[in-house]
Amino acid sequence: MTIYLDNANTTKPDPRVIKAMMEYFEEKYGTPGGEFGHLFDEDAREAIEITRERIAREINASPEEIIFVSDEIEADNMAIKGVAWAGGKGKVLTSRIERKAILKTVERLREWGFETHEVGVDRKGFIDLAELEENLGGAILFATHLGNFEIGTIQDVRAISEMVHDKGALLYVDANHAFGKVKIDVKRLGVDVMSITSHLIHGPKGIAALYIRKGVKIKPLLDGDLRERGLRPGMINVPAIVGFGKAVELIDYEDSKRMAGLRDELINMLLTIPDTKLNGPTGDRRLPNNVNVSFSYVEGESILLHCDMRGLVFSTGSACYSQDLLPSHVIRGIGGSFEDAHGSVRLGLSKWTTEEEITQAYEILKDVVIKLREISIYGGKK
Repeated sequence: MTIYLDNANTTKPDPRVIKAMMEYFEEKYGTPGGEFGHLFDEDAREAIEITRERIAREINASPEEIIFVSDEIEADNMAIKGVAWAGGKGKVLTSRIERKAILKTVERLREWGFETHEVGVDRKGFIDLAELEENLGGAILFATHLGNFEIGTIQDVRAISEMVHDKGALLYVDANHAFGKVKIDVKRLGVDVMSITSHLIHGPKGIAALYIRKGVKIKPLLDGDLRERGLRPGMINVPAIVGFGKAVELIDYEDSKRMAGLRDELINMLLTIPDTKLNGPTGDRRLPNNVNVSFSYVEGESILLHCDMRGLVFSTGSACYSQDLLPSHVIRGIGGSFEDAHGSVRLGLSKWTTEEEITQAYEILKDVVIKLREISIYGGKK
């Protein structure tokens, strides 16, 4: 039996999502183009608008404020570059524990003449609001997250929004890992632009959405036709959008409550293993499906490989597991040591994760960590 706990990387599509998509592969395979179209095109257009309305209701937005893109990386690029280009030269801020797509997009803006700054965080991953306020002078945008992709920290976006807007800047929020797990109201949070994705809520891969508050100026990355308000020209992935909409329809926050209980149970069990520390906060300030711990004296990659052979799947912040061969910048960003980063693992629960799987995951991890410590250079640390 395989225990899949890498749901912060991607989730298994719900069978009901796949069923909804199949009709738009096999029968209604048109794609909307201009203002008017034939029957196939109009079927596709109607399906897209149903999903747009469904997403808008879920986050308390208007349908015309929702734009479809291919994934969260395109969303990051469109939001950050688009707002920056529309706002002219100025300072663009982010935090040091964002996803690489956000950090690299801001880095690109720096190459193009924008002033940039990465705001620090505390040991739990919460943004340093004092440092943020100090650097907002002359800023046009602050790009951050609602729920951290690696350690699960849920930011106080409302407080951040008030501070950012008070200085005349705009706020972009990556809500990809929080969407479908915590309730989101864009008006209450006060966000200007926000990204959400399908594949983390048991929907298809290759489709995401941007919320762009009415009145926010943003320039497109690509030139072409007028689809998606002219902000995202090109072919529209109708089946994926339909699947996204079905996944949104299936969101049930009772699943989040159940995941949070299993999350805490797994954290408590893992912390009984000597020389283990939790990365990120506890309780309601942590995403309900996120577990991230660091095991001293062992490499995360070694843990992952041995667990994988025993049917337990998750991810690690170890440098060896990273394509750029650098340890987790998030663990380092919260003040963790290189050892903490190298020995960190992230386990992501889903609505289908069971009590039995949590117990088995703990037993496998405990056994693997103890065995790896026995053969490590640290003299049999257990």
